[in-house]
Amino acid sequence: QLQLVESGGGLVQPGGSLRLSCAASGFTFDWYGIGWFRQAPGKEREGVSCISSFSGSTTYADSVKGRFTISKDNAKNTVYLEMKSLKPEDTGVYYCAAGRSYYSDYVACLDSLGDGMDYWGKGTLVTVSS
Repeated sequence: QLQLVESGGGLVQPGGSLRLSCAASGFTFDWYGIGWFRQAPGKEREGVSCISSFSGSTTYADSVKGRFTISKDNAKNTVYLEMKSLKPEDTGVYYCAAGRSYYSDYVACLDSLGDGMDYWGKGTLVTVSS
């Protein structure tokens, strides 16, 4: 079964950190661009970060630059999103997605807002609150 499974969400205080994981099963990330997207209550989905399996290049939304880091562990077939200095506005459901169309085009991956992705996880909730 081809699927993505996210984990690592939870409740954290402002200024805190979390690491999200996205594990693939049934396929490998080798030929995909992988992105993290989030959706806050009442808001549209937005791109957070993307990574290209072709080059390892990464891109980030301006709102998370310098605070979030995306990485990929090929041996574990897992993509991570390290989140630091979390703010209340980072609250939302975080989804990972993989798309063959974005294998090398990591910039388009972020701009896509998730359109054109082949596989999606079910999401993990991140709540930043005191």
